[in-house]
Amino acid sequence: MYDRQEFISKIVQKAETKLVLLVMDGVGDLPVNGRTPLQAASTPNLDSIASQSELGQTIPVFPGVTPGSGPGHLGIFGYDPVKYQIGRGILEALGTDVEVGAKDVVARANFATVKDGIVVDRRAGRPATEVSSKIVELLNSSIREIQGVRVSFYPGKEHRFVVKLTGDDLSDELTDADPQKEGRPIEWSKPLTSSANKTAEIVNELMRRIRDTLKNEPKMNFALIRGFSKYPHLPQFPEIYKLKAAAIATYPMYRGIAKLVGMEVVKTGSEIQDELESLKKCWNDFDFFYVHIKKTDSYGEDGNFEAKVKVIEEVDRLIPELIKLNPDVLAVTGDHSTPVLMKSHSWHPVPLMIQSEFSRKGLNSKFDEFECARGTLGTVQALDVMSLILAHGMRLEKFGA
Repeated sequence: MYDRQEFISKIVQKAETKLVLLVMDGVGDLPVNGRTPLQAASTPNLDSIASQSELGQTIPVFPGVTPGSGPGHLGIFGYDPVKYQIGRGILEALGTDVEVGAKDVVARANFATVKDGIVVDRRAGRPATEVSSKIVELLNSSIREIQGVRVSFYPGKEHRFVVKLTGDDLSDELTDADPQKEGRPIEWSKPLTSSANKTAEIVNELMRRIRDTLKNEPKMNFALIRGFSKYPHLPQFPEIYKLKAAAIATYPMYRGIAKLVGMEVVKTGSEIQDELESLKKCWNDFDFFYVHIKKTDSYGEDGNFEAKVKVIEEVDRLIPELIKLNPDVLAVTGDHSTPVLMKSHSWHPVPLMIQSEFSRKGLNSKFDEFECARGTLGTVQALDVMSLILAHGMRLEKFGA
């Protein structure tokens, strides 16, 4: 079977066009009392763009398959997420500016609340970053080495942090030490191959030591560890697509995946307005801009319908400032759906709209799941998003005679 990314790379041509990919993480949803958050939100600016755009919906991996954020983003960047299976740990680590060497295995960790061996809150109440950072400092001072392997902890956002193991003969072929849902017992890591036996033992001992160290904490009394990863090597986005690409994201994991594929990560603040200001400042230095909005996903996972609506409305209020930059192509989508009803990622198709001078306009009047399902783009693979953006930006040559 042909590799579509390799095929696209052969017909890419350079141009002077500016391309923006706005990813509202987990934006897709299901109706609650008859409306999704996108339908309930007041979005005059996104709706105005929809009237000037082609709409459709994407399948992140395969129909029925629920993607993590890593596979979801790889797909919209044009990387086959089945071919390039990457542990979440390396994405979180790179996004936190952790150096990862040949002897390292990294993982993404969540502070969690455990009671009588049952995980009752996978995010420990979403502590403030400055609060969780102090607990990370405690872990660094308390747990330094296990079986001759050095252990390091790095703070992330809110309940998240990074674990790095450094030593000989370590493997990333482990199961997640995370039950993935609340109300389930603690899940211990298991080796997927015999070469991972030692690493699994170290991870499980690490979890026991974390539990002992944090036993007096009211909420952050345990850690769930997942996405074990060594450093992978992927084809580089700027080389494949002949684009100078910038990434603007507030959360480490998304900066990490951008860095892994070769985008330049632009420094930004923690708010959506900060991201827009960063976009303005670097506008003349790049020709492709990936802008990531996190909280649509966070509030979906929390089951907070109203908060998800408010984030969508905040994005909408800032859209005119983005439009003033006059991008040649603006694509708005998500990496996956995160329905409030499910409080988790899901397999449902993801809304997509693409606006350019060459869009077939006037067929839709609103940006939401159901308008997108009726759009002219139809239902496409997430892998198709980059080729569509490139085509609208006049960056693909004609194929064949």
